[in-house]
Amino acid sequence: MADPSLPDFASALYVGTVVHRRLKPVRHRLSYRVFSLLADLEELPELDRRLRLFSHNRAGLLGFRDRDHGPGDGRPLRAWADAQLDRAGIEGGGPVRILCFPRVLGFVFNPLSVWFCHRRDGSLSAILHEVTNTFGQRHSYLIPAAVGPDGLVRQSCDKRFYVSPFMAMETAYQFRIRPPGEHLAVAIHQTDAEGAVLHASLAARRVDLSDAALLRAWARHPLMTAKVVAGIHWEALHLWRKGLRLHPRPEPPAEPVTVVPTAAPAALSSATPSSSAREFAA
Repeated sequence: MADPSLPDFASALYVGTVVHRRLKPVRHRLSYRVFSLLADLEELPELDRRLRLFSHNRAGLLGFRDRDHGPGDGRPLRAWADAQLDRAGIEGGGPVRILCFPRVLGFVFNPLSVWFCHRRDGSLSAILHEVTNTFGQRHSYLIPAAVGPDGLVRQSCDKRFYVSPFMAMETAYQFRIRPPGEHLAVAIHQTDAEGAVLHASLAARRVDLSDAALLRAWARHPLMTAKVVAGIHWEALHLWRKGLRLHPRPEPPAEPVTVVPTAAPAALSSATPSSSAREFAA
């Protein structure tokens, strides 16, 4: 019998391309094909039951573990997310969905996981940008969200957390996001006082979850976690050989989540992100 997909689920795979363009002090570009998981937190137990190749909080070919996100201690993520929204005075009560890399053969590394937090009526209320660096540290930026007439969410904040040893702390982020649908896109424009420094983007298309879809994704990227980690260090080596200096690593913020007020623009630059259509093409 054919392997049915789960079209009634919000959870899905997203298959696409990650692109980074470093603009200064040297130019550098990388592009990788990847697949991501959009995990609705309420659906995870049912996905674990219905899919043979997907696991939740246990070993499996591809999976999701609560301890990989949020507080990192394995506690239920929905309660943690609700607590963060309450602390920030942001309306929640609706679905919470995380866009991230899944565990592959038990291993995972997520430089960025994007949490889409909704109100009870299903409208998007906030996005939590969860950043993990290669030093085992994690920090999140919780920002109220509103979808514009063009279908995009625009947000900004100052950098508070050390990520790359080749990037100064005195920078700011500008986000443009197309929330998950048939396609999704996440674009991050990083600036300093003089203008653009880095542009990073993910553009991907939705694939309904099924064991067949999971197997195809794994067959095309059987060592995706290793690819992500090795790619980070390989690109760092290129930047070092191009003469970039290392920036010292400060202590992470005392609070694990930075709450960004709705009207708080990135303070360091008024540069506008590129409007290239490639940023939002699947």
